[in-house]
Amino acid sequence: MSRSASSLFLLAVLLFFFALGNHSLQGSTEARVAGIAMQMHVDNDWVTPRLFGVPFLEKPPLSLWLDAGAIRAFGGTPWAVRLASAFAALFSVMILYAMLRKFGRPKAVAWTAGFLLITGASYWSNVRGVGEDSLLSLGVTMTLLAFFQGLRQSTPGNALLFIAGIVIATLSKGMLGLAMPGVVIFAFLLAESLMDKRLKVGDWLRPGLLTLVGLIPLLIWLAVLYQRGGIQALTEVLLTNSIGRFSGSFVEAGHYEPFYYYLTKLPQAFLPWNILLYLGLWHFRKSLMANRYLLFFTVWVVAQFAMLTLASSKRTVYLMSLTPAAAVIAAEYGRVLYERLMAREGASGLIGFIARHRKGLIAGLGTFLVACYLITAQWLLPRDDRTLSFVPLVEQIQSLEGNGQQVALFQADERVGGASVFYLQRVLKGLDTEAQLHEFLKASPSNVAVMAGDNEPVAPLKVIKTMMVGRQAYYFVGE
Repeated sequence: MSRSASSLFLLAVLLFFFALGNHSLQGSTEARVAGIAMQMHVDNDWVTPRLFGVPFLEKPPLSLWLDAGAIRAFGGTPWAVRLASAFAALFSVMILYAMLRKFGRPKAVAWTAGFLLITGASYWSNVRGVGEDSLLSLGVTMTLLAFFQGLRQSTPGNALLFIAGIVIATLSKGMLGLAMPGVVIFAFLLAESLMDKRLKVGDWLRPGLLTLVGLIPLLIWLAVLYQRGGIQALTEVLLTNSIGRFSGSFVEAGHYEPFYYYLTKLPQAFLPWNILLYLGLWHFRKSLMANRYLLFFTVWVVAQFAMLTLASSKRTVYLMSLTPAAAVIAAEYGRVLYERLMAREGASGLIGFIARHRKGLIAGLGTFLVACYLITAQWLLPRDDRTLSFVPLVEQIQSLEGNGQQVALFQADERVGGASVFYLQRVLKGLDTEAQLHEFLKASPSNVAVMAGDNEPVAPLKVIKTMMVGRQAYYFVGE
């Protein structure tokens, strides 16, 4: 490994893994995914993911398999269930660097692209959390980089990288894992065909055939799932939670935003490097016809952004899969700016000062950013536990159970349901209806139910204790 690759690797390890487990689960996604992984570990059921005892078939289980495996190997800690996302990001950075070098780009450009990816604020935050989006980004990155290299030089290694990318992407997000690289491949090949005024059949067939091979693991899981849950389980995975989220027919999924949602997020989507990306897209626009390398990464950004804009379900985390391409464009434009500064070394005034001290200023800015992320990981995120952690609520449940009282969750949402399973390593009794709630509380005067609500419960319920997690109030009630 070269010195530049080694330094990039060590920097990624530092920023992705430093203080990874020094704060508890925060947010709905971490609580939900960690709870599902814990139940998979406890039940030893690796086929059907379950949230608070109920099948949860929104996505294929690759991230859950990795999280449950980490729990089995290292114990049920937040650090363990965050490892898969962090490692996926590390692999994404190093694969991006290695492939850019294969594309003939200078070490400085490849290293800068990796650095910009590592230090993207949204990317850094998301890859240090529990979830499947970092794995999706890894799969999409592997697939698309292997595809572009395959157009230049088709080798068994490129084919294996492409297949592995499809496996990871589809086992992480199902149909979305197929659509995210697929829309880029289609748009790029279409653009090439129009520019060259001829159709290269082999270029179209190769990714299609490799994709079919990459779908085999997903199909195997679906076949086993069908044996367990029948056609309803397959319908929920493939139609309700994939097509339904895109079209908006799956209302319960939430996250539905207007078509211009991502446009409003552009000023913050790729901080702190968004200005380099947007100026780079504008600067390189006239050279795309002659430069297929820049065309490919531009299509990667634009095609995925357009597809996500058309989808009904929208979240900023969905932009993760186009972040590697954004980092490349920003790095290439950064190189243009750097060369302009070199040419202005003899200038007077502020520009001349910046040009003469460009290396020190760039190193200082990079060091400042790295320090900010490390401070956030070490001190700021743990401070959020005071308001966002479910640990105090779970400890209250354990305290009641330690006194011989039975505790149940009434209409548990994904957050409290997942967090309770993760921290208790078992599923509490669930109550779904008002009748079940009153029956449970009347069965023994010591029984306690935990319920979320915007308003305090009224008689005949008696509030024993109120606890806040974020903005949500949870009431411990009896009768």
